[in-house]
Amino acid sequence: MTQAKQPSFLDNSPQKQDPVECLGLTFENDEARRDYFTKKLRKKLQDPEFRKIEGFPLGEDEDILALSDPPYYTACPNPFIEDFIKHYGKPYSPDNDHYHREPFAVDVSEGKSDPIYLAHSYHTKVPHKAIMRYILHYTQPGDVIFDGFCGTGMTGVATQLCGSKKVIESLGYLLQGDDLILNTRGEPVSHLGVRQVVLNDLSPAATFIAYNYNIPVDTDAFKMAARQMLDKFEMTYGWMYETKHNIGGVAGRINYVIWSDVFQCNHCQGEIVFWAEAVKDGQVKDKILCPHCGAEVNKRSLDRVTTTVLDATLGQPVPKAKRVPVLINYSVNGIRYEKEPDEDDLALLTRIENELIPGWYPTRRIDEDIDLWYERDYRSLGIYSIDAFFYKRSLIMVAFFRAEIRKTEGRLRGFLWFWFQSVLMGFSLLNRYRVKGYSQVNQILSGTLYVGAVLAEISPWYALEGKIKRLQAFNFLSRSNALIGTGSTSNTGLPDNSIDYIFTDPPFGSNIIYSDLSIIWEAWLGLSTNTNAEAVMHRRKKKNAFTLEAYTRLMTQCFTEMYRILKPGRWITVEFHNSKNSIWNAIQEAMLRAGFVVADVRTLDKQTETFKQVTTAGAVKQDLVISAYKPNEGLEERFKLEGGSEEGAWDFVRTHLRQLPVFTAKGGQVEPIAERMDYLLFDRMVAFHVQRGVMVPLSATEFYAGLEQRFPKRDEMYFLPDQVAEYDRKRMTVKEVLQLQLFVTDESSAIQWLKQQLTKKPQTFQELQPQFMSEVKAWQKHEKPLELIELLAQTFLVYNDQGPVPAQIWSWLGKSSTNREIMAGQTRETADAALRNKAQDRWYVPDPNKAGDLEKLREKTLLKEFEEYRESKQKRLRVFRLEAMRAGFKKAWQGRDYATIIQVAEKIPDKVLQEDQKLLMWYDQA
Repeated sequence: MTQAKQPSFLDNSPQKQDPVECLGLTFENDEARRDYFTKKLRKKLQDPEFRKIEGFPLGEDEDILALSDPPYYTACPNPFIEDFIKHYGKPYSPDNDHYHREPFAVDVSEGKSDPIYLAHSYHTKVPHKAIMRYILHYTQPGDVIFDGFCGTGMTGVATQLCGSKKVIESLGYLLQGDDLILNTRGEPVSHLGVRQVVLNDLSPAATFIAYNYNIPVDTDAFKMAARQMLDKFEMTYGWMYETKHNIGGVAGRINYVIWSDVFQCNHCQGEIVFWAEAVKDGQVKDKILCPHCGAEVNKRSLDRVTTTVLDATLGQPVPKAKRVPVLINYSVNGIRYEKEPDEDDLALLTRIENELIPGWYPTRRIDEDIDLWYERDYRSLGIYSIDAFFYKRSLIMVAFFRAEIRKTEGRLRGFLWFWFQSVLMGFSLLNRYRVKGYSQVNQILSGTLYVGAVLAEISPWYALEGKIKRLQAFNFLSRSNALIGTGSTSNTGLPDNSIDYIFTDPPFGSNIIYSDLSIIWEAWLGLSTNTNAEAVMHRRKKKNAFTLEAYTRLMTQCFTEMYRILKPGRWITVEFHNSKNSIWNAIQEAMLRAGFVVADVRTLDKQTETFKQVTTAGAVKQDLVISAYKPNEGLEERFKLEGGSEEGAWDFVRTHLRQLPVFTAKGGQVEPIAERMDYLLFDRMVAFHVQRGVMVPLSATEFYAGLEQRFPKRDEMYFLPDQVAEYDRKRMTVKEVLQLQLFVTDESSAIQWLKQQLTKKPQTFQELQPQFMSEVKAWQKHEKPLELIELLAQTFLVYNDQGPVPAQIWSWLGKSSTNREIMAGQTRETADAALRNKAQDRWYVPDPNKAGDLEKLREKTLLKEFEEYRESKQKRLRVFRLEAMRAGFKKAWQGRDYATIIQVAEKIPDKVLQEDQKLLMWYDQA
């Protein structure tokens, strides 16, 4: 496309006269910098091997170059990434590495009302101020941060704003001296200063938005250019948005036009204008009276009226949903009015239909397997290609602005399209009209491509003028510390051990199909997401590439790459949202396969809910945040020598405990740290061995006994000797310990619940039974029902008046002042009949050092049941004992009998296998 020279303000002239430094090179001005790196990028694009990089976007070289601003941003994999790391990164040296952080063990709540956050919509976003808290905790100025699923680049914004005193203070943090940052408890957190950030995403639409969020722009020059474009459009096409005022006949400027679908009465076949019969009175009616025959009908039972039109893209007649204008909102001298369309307005629409479109516009076909939240046949709406998403008037207008913006040179070209793209969806048929609400137009349903029955066609002034003022907030960057690329995170091009911290928000499985939702943005950009590398589960694409297994495989590849580039001992924070256990397990499994060790899981509350969170039963209302670390090289090297031995297992536990938070409190109460509890420590130890292909050297009983012997215990949590002193000191500042909330859904959670109850108080079967029955209401359908007495007999001990009163029961008895008087002068061995009677028939948690025989008996029972499943002729087991499956898989894996694991796994329903993290781990390894 030929690009005409524009006036100097479009060239960002304030920067053109100043020398600029970029990646160690000095240029006469910013235009010289851009020209130098653009030539290098153009040459790189001619390399066939470069285009074979995973996730390379679909499009022509000229479209990539038109969008890119190298080296800061490329609309393809960024070839300057190694230069960026060489210039800004700090080489990793294990001999001089003294980094240590506990996980950021705080639930975060941060709203979405910040003007920077609101500047451009996207399918999902994490507020940058929430991310700042993590970056400040894990990094120091000069560190390099990475986000492989960057979306709109909020991690980049957060990274660069760590140098802003004003923004840091808005988080509630304080500054001591020139740069020391203190948290709300007065504890040192980090230092004031800018970090560097590398951003990547598969979607060209996403990285383009991230580019405009993270690269400085002259907002005064933008304001001037944007207003001049609006003025030029008014001079050329202002007539398309004129309407005759009801009073005096003067011309008014249209703000928006309301369009209504037309339906057909299924009784008399008469036409029903939806607006007139169901909406006009100020509320959307469920029941509609046909104006022709008086029959009562509802929208769902009606068919749309269609007309036949010539589709210019297809070159053939196609049916199109009939839609009529019903209301015009317009302004005269700054005062708003409303009117029904008159003959002149209808004549204007006819004239517009015959008008040529000024320049290029996208005619990309829409695939039939596009994912839609509402199962709608878009063909019945007459939407076969991207241009059909727009009214003719809007299509002319968008094509005009695109052509004008593409003529612009320098940094402003990208920012002007960012300004326009931020409201682009509002010009399409996705813009619904809502009768009630804060805003009646610009109501686009998030997470879907939904075309409603009553739509709003808005004018460019209505949408764009206010955006100019709001984008003035984009003067928060004076220089760029970001590098942005477009491609798959499975192949970043970054050197080994080069990144200091990773914060990322990966795709949510099947919740959101990002490429589908971005098709309109990307069509106008001229580039498309390479969906072959998209880590999603697509409801309509039934190929193997879009299954849960494929999603897990792709996420594993991405996390493996992130593991490679992260420095040893450093942290990755994964923010995640999904209501399905299978997807949640897939993310954790992918992280474990890559080598990461999970240390903490918290919540992140964005304060406002999405459409699906509001309307979907069972939707998760808050996001989960996983904190995991890459084990340092010392542990990995030692494990190569000690793996499979008891010492190797305890070496891992000691290293893992050092990475866990020591003390957390909430509302004046101690918050239990689940990762420090025996069962999760055991799970982490097992996973660490299995993922590295090493035999697990300890049984659960041996492990629990070893924990008691080696590590101090407080409130059911285990610590290193130097950590327990800190815990005891802080524990004195609060009175109570919050109860760890357990949900009983299967045998494993039932045992943990029983352990929790019996640790607090040894109880009789009669005392436990009513509590237990109320807890098992959510027992999973596939899980074999177990009687309480069976669970107790296999896992716990009961005092039957034989021998001394067990220490656990004796200690509980001593908590009562009445009992203490009776117990005076007595011991467990010499307890009288009254005390022994109080202890009689009480179940209690066995001493880990003496629980071996009980564990062996339980394991024998479980393996016997597993053997029955293995020999069963059933193709699918509908009900089974999950713990027996886990025990059998573990034994088979230890014996390298991988065939048995695969054989039995085929009998387990896919949903159960994918939602059980332990079974999935053994199965995947097999």
